Amino acid sequence: MSLLAIDIGSSACKAVLFTVGGEILSQSTARYDPEFPRPSFAEMNPERFWLAVCSACRAVTKEAVEPVQALCLSSHGETFVAVDAKGRALTNAILNQDMRATIEADWCEQAITRKRLFHITGLISHPMYSIPKIVWLHKHHPDVFAATACFVTLIGYLLQRMGLPPYVDYSLASRFLAFDVRQQAWSDEILSASELRKEQLPEPVPAGTIAGRLTSEAASMLGLSPGTPVVLGGHDQPCGALGMGVIGKGRVSDSMGTYECIVAGSDEPSLSDAALHASLNSYCHVVPRKFLTLAYFPSGIMVKWLHDLLYHDGSVGTSETLVEDIEASHYAFLEAHASDGPTGLCVTPHLIGTCNPEFNPHARGCIAGLNPATTRSQLYKGVLEGLACELSLIAKILAEGTGDFTDIYVSGGGSRSALGLQLRAALTGRRLHVMKSSESVCLGTAILAGVAIGEYRDFSQAVLQVVHETRVLAPDPAICAEYTDQFNQYQVWRAAMIARLDFASHKEER
Repeated sequence: MSLLAIDIGSSACKAVLFTVGGEILSQSTARYDPEFPRPSFAEMNPERFWLAVCSACRAVTKEAVEPVQALCLSSHGETFVAVDAKGRALTNAILNQDMRATIEADWCEQAITRKRLFHITGLISHPMYSIPKIVWLHKHHPDVFAATACFVTLIGYLLQRMGLPPYVDYSLASRFLAFDVRQQAWSDEILSASELRKEQLPEPVPAGTIAGRLTSEAASMLGLSPGTPVVLGGHDQPCGALGMGVIGKGRVSDSMGTYECIVAGSDEPSLSDAALHASLNSYCHVVPRKFLTLAYFPSGIMVKWLHDLLYHDGSVGTSETLVEDIEASHYAFLEAHASDGPTGLCVTPHLIGTCNPEFNPHARGCIAGLNPATTRSQLYKGVLEGLACELSLIAKILAEGTGDFTDIYVSGGGSRSALGLQLRAALTGRRLHVMKSSESVCLGTAILAGVAIGEYRDFSQAVLQVVHETRVLAPDPAICAEYTDQFNQYQVWRAAMIARLDFASHKEER
């Protein structure tokens, strides 16, 4: 018997088939590209998400020996689709990376106040969230707003395509900027200010709820058996935290992907002044009656940018699997030829702005300290040094908002770099536990499916059975000491870049 996890990312849908012991039987990825019809706009026809899910699902189950016991869906947050009373899309999906609603985000903060908004939702106002963009739709496309029966999440849209109710779990509801994380219900105060009715938002239910069973038609498109239970997953970050064993207070995980996100579990949301000052996100976990607090920054995007700069068009015309193998060989070469000790470079990873604590969209990455002898391997190591410096700052911010911690459980693409892990451990001063499964989001999603159908007694038993680590990397004090000057210089450069770009932005606005 097996559990099928499907994670809908911003640029690809991934399907992974697990045994109940947590071993991967097969996996498949279906990619798609967002559309950018105007500056700051990011959209996609929602039907492309559905077709990608069908494609990945059929591919992963095509040669499956074990029958699928349940299907569970997780997704990136904030993206939504306006649908009519019959579940038909009235607009493209408006993606989380869409930044059209900057004015409306400012309005949300002014109308409700920054502190009050944080105490209700665990978030600060930002144009990535759904509510500012729904307010934008009301203002600029009142006809669409009036015709909308519900603003559903991607999972909700996909559930409707399966003939099921468009439920939203508490973790994804938290990403709207209108969910009361303590009451676990839509906030009357925020909805009233936004001129929204509760009926226009999906019904919130706990993650792990069985939304229904596949009809013959939906099962045929997905390559599954009719009657297969469909389990409601949640936001990818909580699912990834679950897949690394974060089910309550005392454990911290680091998902090293396009963004690097460190997550602390807790029994209550962290809504202190320190958490607000650091712009931490604190909201509902996919584990019942638990919460998580997270801080994040651009990470893998910087590594990929450097790779593509150095090896542009080096894999054109090859299959996706071969492309991944070629890229892995490039990274292995760069890592093997990196020099010992600090590079003396200062590389900040903010290609698309900072996240915690400033959330400054005007900030940009910088590379300082280049000389004629700088090699590509040194430049690569400089990027890893910069990521380790940023993680050190972010870990400190999270510790101040939630309580200190000595261990971090890591997974994702960045965890494949031995050099990157060594630097992160040294500069944060924390032990890194490298997880056996690099697919932590899908593993957490599969755990939700297994608990829902009774395959696991509870989340504690599931984590004990399927979540394992391969090694523990202790921080090296000697390496930390070597980087004292470079880390101090990193902080100076980081602050200077943000201040300079803030000044340039304000000058341009005037």
